[in-house]
Amino acid sequence: MESVLPYVLAIVPTVGMGTLFYFVIKSILEGDRRERLAQAQWEAEHDRRGAGTRTPSSPPVAHTEPSTPPAPKEH
Repeated sequence: MESVLPYVLAIVPTVGMGTLFYFVIKSILEGDRRERLAQAQWEAEHDRRGAGTRTPSSPPVAHTEPSTPPAPKEH
């Protein structure tokens, strides 16, 4: 047992760092997947809201300027 112990102790930090690396990368990838799913759901919701406000035959509403100009400011 004494002859194997130095080899095991030499490998423990490498295995520990590999395990830590695995869980960190796994967490990053899962977070990215969840973020992409949430982004897709958000975009789909906004597309549905945008489609619900206009009918396909009606043109988009353009921004119009007020008919009367604003009063000049006094100094």
